[in-house]
Amino acid sequence: MVDEVPAAVAVLLLALVTLATRIAGVWVMSYVEITPRIEAFLKSMATSVLIAIVVPATVHASPRLWLAVGAAAAAMIATRSALGAMLIGTAVAAVAKIFAL
Repeated sequence: MVDEVPAAVAVLLLALVTLATRIAGVWVMSYVEITPRIEAFLKSMATSVLIAIVVPATVHASPRLWLAVGAAAAAMIATRSALGAMLIGTAVAAVAKIFAL
């Protein structure tokens, strides 16, 4: 079993590193002139990261998850709302689990 103190220290250190990278990112970007090209890159970055996480998980998942991701993709195309697509995908996955798909 994992000792509680080293685990808590590890979690705190990881939290501090995460906080430091977020603050450093904002600080560094305060010195960068935001051109239309950089703005387009920053807007598409979140979607790219989300896709990089979802696609590998979907490939190795059950048909229930394929259905949920398909519904979320269709919702994203229809509404252009990432939050709405995530909510619809989650709801479809929950309903599919209830009906044992």
